[in-house]
Formats: sequence, structure tokens, C-alpha cells
Amino acid sequence: MSEECRLRVFENRFLKRIFVTKRDKVTGEWRKLHSEELNDLYSSPSIVWVMKSRRIRWARHVACMGGGERDICRVLVGKPEGKKSFGKPSCRSEDI
Repeated sequence: MSEECRLRVFENRFLKRIFVTKRDKVTGEWRKLHSEELNDLYSSPSIVWVMKSRRIRWARHVACMGGGERDICRVLVGKPEGKKSFGKPSCRSEDI
């Protein structure tokens, strides 16, 4: 299951808890709300759209920070060099 699908399921689950049930106009019986009805009642943008827009905003912020000399820019656009050793480090920085 993709990350976007999981976020939609999470959002719908909690919207169903908030907007519990609705009385049917024709039969007068209580029923659960469908996803489209939940989206109509909850007028805010979906969680997937919010997450994507915030990621884009963060990437734009990092790009405007400066050239590749900053660590955060190198992490975002750079490729890792060398190898990371596995296991416990041989000594701590306090031991040096």
C-alpha cells in the first residue's frame, strides 16, 4: 500500500469518527457516510495535498538558502560519498 493511500485511509477514518453518522432523508434511517460525503462536509484540503505542498515549500526554502556549501543542501541534492561502517563506533568523540 502506497504512502498516499495510507494517508487517505487515515484521514477518512478520523473524519468518519468526527462526522459519525447521518440520517437518510428518504428512509429516515441512520447510515455511515461515504468518502465523497466526508470530503463535502470537511472543506479543508486533503492531507496528501497538504503534505506535498509542504515538501515542495521546504525544498524551495533549501534551494534559496545558498549554494552547495551548506550541509542541508548537500543532503537534499547531493549523493552520499564513501561508505558508512556498520556496528558500534570504535571510539567516541570524548575519547579523542
